[in-house]
Amino acid sequence: MPARPATGQPYNPTYDPLVSPGPGNNQDYAPTYWVGTAGSPPDDDGPIDGDRDVDVAVIGSGFTGLATALFLAREHGIKAAVLEANRLAWGCTSRNGGQGQNASGRLYRSQWIERWGKDVARRLDTEIRTGFATFSDLVARIDCDAQPGGHLYIAHRAKKMAFLRNECKVMREQFGYDTHMLSREDVHGRYVRDEEAHGALHEPDGISVHPLKLAYGYMRMAREYGATLHPASGVTAWRTEGGRHLLRTPGGVVRARAVAVATGAYTAASLHPSLAGRYYPVLSNSLVTRPLTDDELARTHFLTHEAITDTRTLRFYYRLLPDRRVQIGSRSAVTGADAQHERHEQLLINGLGRKFPALRGIDIDYSWWGWVDVSHDMMPRITQPDPGQNVYYALGYGGNGVSFSAHAGRRMAERIAGRTDAAFALPIYDSPLPVHALAPFRRLGQALLYRWYYLKDEIL
Repeated sequence: MPARPATGQPYNPTYDPLVSPGPGNNQDYAPTYWVGTAGSPPDDDGPIDGDRDVDVAVIGSGFTGLATALFLAREHGIKAAVLEANRLAWGCTSRNGGQGQNASGRLYRSQWIERWGKDVARRLDTEIRTGFATFSDLVARIDCDAQPGGHLYIAHRAKKMAFLRNECKVMREQFGYDTHMLSREDVHGRYVRDEEAHGALHEPDGISVHPLKLAYGYMRMAREYGATLHPASGVTAWRTEGGRHLLRTPGGVVRARAVAVATGAYTAASLHPSLAGRYYPVLSNSLVTRPLTDDELARTHFLTHEAITDTRTLRFYYRLLPDRRVQIGSRSAVTGADAQHERHEQLLINGLGRKFPALRGIDIDYSWWGWVDVSHDMMPRITQPDPGQNVYYALGYGGNGVSFSAHAGRRMAERIAGRTDAAFALPIYDSPLPVHALAPFRRLGQALLYRWYYLKDEIL
């Protein structure tokens, strides 16, 4: 059995990818419900302990990085080395809400049509569906507390029903989904007594999971096929010589023919020139209650374990977990320095109480936050930004990466292996992430936008 890395740094709750020099070295996990209930992690291959040559280095050990390594080995016979600065699956993968939806990025399907036209939108929908099938197949092979059934999209104000009706119509008529609208009475009688609900759109596809248990399954499968997983092995410097990429880690230099970047919002600003200013890290908070009593279950009328989101721009996402706890998340602080302020947790507590008055004052057993990688045009990219370099990345999911990250890893593996596919002409594959023209002022713009979103969501 490989030796475990020595105890490293404690978890840094104020880490901020825009200002911190790097994500740390062998940091412990954030105190999430997933970490507290996933059980013992699977074996890994220990930190890099000397200079070595590899065919492919994957930077980042979340869903995307692990899936890339898995599919490289399983489908192309390429045994990649996965490099992680901290504990495996330390970033987004162990902090998200676990909602796997038939989506990726922040745009709705009606917005795909507006941006690219019906033909491209339909081909993109086919690709996203294929991605959901990739995710579903992996989930079926892993014990990860899967909760299938679909996605319930709650109208938190009456005026949002028109928006949901339009999306329902577009999904049915343009893409062939069995979507349907629900009245407030339907939602309360058949799904959950969310007191904010004025109705809802129900989408048939959706699987919620225990994300860290799923990641542990990815780890086991990747290693079974020959990939190696290296915690406490963050890339501290990167240069290219003679077509080889030299990645310096605390334990030695990894020389790789190709590099796949799968670091999400935890990407250090200086990691590689192709990544500078290409995404925007946004904080999301989450909490999990103690288990609900029989009386609380009856009063909240939780008849579903489906993924639920509401129509706020800064949406709440929530669900009933298998052990009768409620998990709820939403936006958080603008900066890492402010992440620990109690008002961000209180926003979730207040939201939970509005939706479910019976849960006001309930004990909170877990509370945490994490960074989300949002692209400037609200859609992800799985691409090779410079055809002259064997550098690839999959970034920009915008909080919708639990399911599509599996397929993104598969597609990135195909590109690294030199395969071609008609899907690579789609917008999420054929161009790099756009650069924000006013990148130095993004935080100021975010603070102003949050105030505007609040006015739109709650008052106007």
